[in-house]
Amino acid sequence: MQLPDVREALLQVGGKDNDAAIASETTSRAEKELGDFEFLVSTVIWHEVLNHVNIDYRETGFSKAIDEAKDIAIEMSIDPIFPLKRLIERKKRFDESSSREEISFTPEENFRVNYFLYIVDQAISSLETRFEQFKEELKIKILRRLKKLEFEERADIDAEEFYTELKLFETLETNEFSNPIDVLKFLKELDYIPNASIAYRILLTIIVTVTYAERSFSKLKLLKSYLRSTMSQERLSGLAMISIENEILESIDYEDLLNQLLSKTSGELHGLSVNCYDM
Repeated sequence: MQLPDVREALLQVGGKDNDAAIASETTSRAEKELGDFEFLVSTVIWHEVLNHVNIDYRETGFSKAIDEAKDIAIEMSIDPIFPLKRLIERKKRFDESSSREEISFTPEENFRVNYFLYIVDQAISSLETRFEQFKEELKIKILRRLKKLEFEERADIDAEEFYTELKLFETLETNEFSNPIDVLKFLKELDYIPNASIAYRILLTIIVTVTYAERSFSKLKLLKSYLRSTMSQERLSGLAMISIENEILESIDYEDLLNQLLSKTSGELHGLSVNCYDM
């Protein structure tokens, strides 16, 4: 979508860079590649393929790509025509008839048949294969996960029915959900996807956070530096606890804490002095 700006930047680099090799390469790319209408069309096609390719795009996508590339070409002052390439005559074999007519395409039709259709067919085929593999992997993972939720070989969720319900849920015309709670509310309204409803209830009641452990490790890295390499384990644990529970620490009244510490210390010293006097 920023091809005109990219071309302008390359031309500026080619005109100002002191390195002759860089200047030559950037100028060549700006004039030959970005100045080629066929390159603009292929860029538009790849943009669509990588974002939302489907079966309908194979039938209607080429004409849309041509129109979009023409708008870009006009903005870049490029002729919106496909370059006419030199035809290479193939040598005929001895058993071929000389009257056999060769199929010839216009440059635009040749690009559509040998580039556009090939790219789109490969993309659609790859996506279909990938999604089929994903569905099989999803089923295996569901069976494996639900096996862990069994108790005495009994489970609240039927794995096969749960997988079927998920496939059915994909076909429903649903709005975009912002969080799992919205999904659970929607499932409760349906009444015919019970296993999925149970699974979401379990999801929303199981604690799955590991933030505390990660926070502990990050705090230890800050505390146990090379300057504190001789710190004892007890002191390190104490400092880590203070750092992790910083919010609780800020709510503590230091004066009361010091008074408690002083009273305890003075009591121990008093007891020590009494013992010494008795001796």
